[in-house]
Amino acid sequence: MNISQLFLDAAEKYPDRLAIIDPKQGISYADLQKDVLETAAYFRSKGIQKGDRVLVFVPMSVDLYRIVLALFYCGATAVFLDAWVNKKRLELCCQIADCKGFIGVPKARIFAWFSRELRRIPIKLAMKKQHSKIGEIESVSNDDSALITFTTGSTGRPKAADRTHGFLKEQFDALIDEIDPKVQDVDMPVLPIVLFVNLGVGCTSVIANFKMSKPETMESQKLVEQIQNHKVNRITASPFIVEQLAKKTSDKSVFDAIEKVFTGGAPVFPSQAKLLKGAFSNAAVNIVYGSTESEPISSIEAVELIANEDQVSEGLPVGHIYHKTELRIVKISEDAIPTATPDELNNLTLEDGTIGEIIVAGPHVLKRYFNNEEAFKKNKIVVGDTIWHRTGDSGFYKDGELYLTGRCQQLIYSNETILSPFIIENRLQEIPGVTMGTLLEINSKLILVLEGIHALEHDQKESLNLPFDEIKFKEIPRDPRHNSKIDYSALKSKLTV
Repeated sequence: MNISQLFLDAAEKYPDRLAIIDPKQGISYADLQKDVLETAAYFRSKGIQKGDRVLVFVPMSVDLYRIVLALFYCGATAVFLDAWVNKKRLELCCQIADCKGFIGVPKARIFAWFSRELRRIPIKLAMKKQHSKIGEIESVSNDDSALITFTTGSTGRPKAADRTHGFLKEQFDALIDEIDPKVQDVDMPVLPIVLFVNLGVGCTSVIANFKMSKPETMESQKLVEQIQNHKVNRITASPFIVEQLAKKTSDKSVFDAIEKVFTGGAPVFPSQAKLLKGAFSNAAVNIVYGSTESEPISSIEAVELIANEDQVSEGLPVGHIYHKTELRIVKISEDAIPTATPDELNNLTLEDGTIGEIIVAGPHVLKRYFNNEEAFKKNKIVVGDTIWHRTGDSGFYKDGELYLTGRCQQLIYSNETILSPFIIENRLQEIPGVTMGTLLEINSKLILVLEGIHALEHDQKESLNLPFDEIKFKEIPRDPRHNSKIDYSALKSKLTV
């Protein structure tokens, strides 16, 4: 099934409902459907056909979803790069994707003149042009690509998640199970994939008024005004966004109408869960654990996390496993495990309560990367007809619940014990004046890094009860996507300069 059919069906059922409201405009399902079909007709008139890849440089807006739905309708593949990618990485991604078309806002089109790889893309598409000669929706198979998203990093070959029409349908079904969206909902989805889910069920999405590529610039009051003006009753966003709303909004009564808060993309500890429950007092606050390749893996309600805060010294509870997810905890290894027999996988699998790498399988788990066999071998384990995804996260499974202990590569092995900087980071944030902290091993020395204060009293050092050789006070770099997780590579570079 062509994934755009979900939106078309919703538009037929709820033509007069508002589909999307962005800071500049609002559009009904009927009008968006008309625009999608006419945009698809324009794309076809320019030579875009089934299987063609089109690079999209458009911020989250009504125009973005009009364009992407039109590409899906044509059977073409929308290709996205991280907004913060540098020119060198952008050109490498372009070489890999080998796109036939390019569409972008004026700033992106100007930038394209200075990039050899962007200039090489043969078809340049206009943002606003549409065509009245409507054609039929393109027939596709479940294995046909719909969406390619690059997670570029800074080194190595960029990794591109290749989401097929079938995969997107499974991911949408999984998120619908998790979020349970209602037609009457008015959601503020800061996670782009969730807005697609909303368009498939007929509810309204309000695009938050801030620059998604620079979440640290968010002004809480602008979002509060949108929440009030459009009667938002659900928020789906990264922890950083919902925390900023909770911290910087003095009058919490403005959130009284919020019924549900879903957050994910970065860890949420009990202290943060308390903050969210205090701000969104009438809402069910749910924390979803997942990744680009598998969303969701598990989820936990904030009230349950708060009730189990005494267990965080061992691992962060992230709740029960989603019912379509198969999960194993396997021995941590830096080596690729591209294929295995069932017996070999069983031999890798650890007992409940033992820390290892989390691997998952299921219909909503990504099966392939685009033009990157190295990434497949590194991140996948093939067992018969089942493709398991290696999350790179460490954790353990106990009493029917999953617990996280951080990225596998960040674990520190010291005196025959495993130190989890991830768990230590939560303890450090409990220190008054500390905004963030972590423990790193650099040149065989344990370095405690703290942000937010410039000294520790002697009794504070003693109460930490942590092994460390040295303390450094530094501003800690965050990930550019969610501004919530520590960018360990960047931090190590700062410490070793």
